[in-house]
Amino acid sequence: MQIAEIYEKFKESKGVTTDTRKIGEGQIFFALKGEKFNANNFAEQAIALGASYAVVDEMEHAQNPQCILVDDVLETLQKLANFHRKTFNIPVIGLTGSNGKTTNKELLVRVLSKNFKVHATKGNLNNHIGVPLTLLEMTIDTEMAVIEMGANHQREIAMLSSICEPTHGFITNLGKAHLEGFGGEEGVRKGKGELFDFLKNSNGTTFVNQTDEKLTSLIKEKSMMLVVYYGADEFALKMTAESPTVSFQIPESEHIYTTHIGGKYNFDNMQTAFAVGRFFGVSHTDAAEAIADYNPDNNRSQVIEKGSNSFLMDAYNANPSSMAASVKNFGNLRTEKQKVVILGDMFELGEYSQTEHEALGKLTSEQDFDTVVLYGENMQHALVHLPKAYYFTDKFSLHNWLIEKAFTNTYFLVKGSRGVGLESVLTVM
Repeated sequence: MQIAEIYEKFKESKGVTTDTRKIGEGQIFFALKGEKFNANNFAEQAIALGASYAVVDEMEHAQNPQCILVDDVLETLQKLANFHRKTFNIPVIGLTGSNGKTTNKELLVRVLSKNFKVHATKGNLNNHIGVPLTLLEMTIDTEMAVIEMGANHQREIAMLSSICEPTHGFITNLGKAHLEGFGGEEGVRKGKGELFDFLKNSNGTTFVNQTDEKLTSLIKEKSMMLVVYYGADEFALKMTAESPTVSFQIPESEHIYTTHIGGKYNFDNMQTAFAVGRFFGVSHTDAAEAIADYNPDNNRSQVIEKGSNSFLMDAYNANPSSMAASVKNFGNLRTEKQKVVILGDMFELGEYSQTEHEALGKLTSEQDFDTVVLYGENMQHALVHLPKAYYFTDKFSLHNWLIEKAFTNTYFLVKGSRGVGLESVLTVM
């Protein structure tokens, strides 16, 4: 069956799903498969649960007339998403980067929503499956889309760009993320730069923070034409404080806006949302209010109060660049409370793991923290610079230690890779 034919069935459906546990009446079920699962086996179950059709790629599971047999289910999902995308003549903003993608997306959506009906990536559905699912949820009244794209190897951003076909885009930053998959920092630069390549070839518009030397160097290297620079012009935000949370002023106003998140790195995210919003006609005051109102609730720079203790929860993900930014920011935090950092392993670093964990240990040792706590096998390499740190390799011991210490009047930074799950410390504090 051709994509155009499947699209007609899609238009009559109530959306798509890849999970029989969350299937809705009238949805189309896409039977994806991977190394450890094969959803073709659940096609009949999906139909029994109310799916209008099940898209499969194995003949033995295509006997039901409601099953649609294709060569490759994932490829069909991606092509269908691109077909749907092409029916919209609206700005589609694609974004990627080493750090801050989701925070940038959330800030930008709030700013643009002041003027437009915006559709955006939910959560972190930013990969080869998440991007198609995001696009297929766009409704006919959508006026603008913001699509987050993640990658851990080269050519992935190129592929995702070909699916969502952004008309505008930006890279948050170029840092040390997924070094193992990208093959080092130069690989990260090349991989993330694939968004710039797509925008150049499609005559799209690129937004570039001109205070970021890595990004300005990359954009010049690619000789792009349609570039909007921001961050150092007369329309830039002015940061008045970065700790404990960012405060800023908008151009031609002395009013100070206070936000719910701290750190220079988060101010850069705000600068981007403000600039892109201004490009699309959002007023300065509307954009500033939207930025100031944003309060994260997803373990990304989230401040949580428990009794006399405060927690800066940044435990959704971690890489050398984001870890360094968080540690420096927490080191600059002005507070009367004692400061304790709880740092967990950084993953996907490959041969760079020992060097990067050692470097993190050195950076942490240079800050004025009352207590340093390290968790995970890889964090042993940070100990060379932190001989007085408390080191744990299992959650049970870490939790028991925290219970015994019974911290009060303390400000904690909690940061580690997603797989470490350091947000669990909140359950025992």
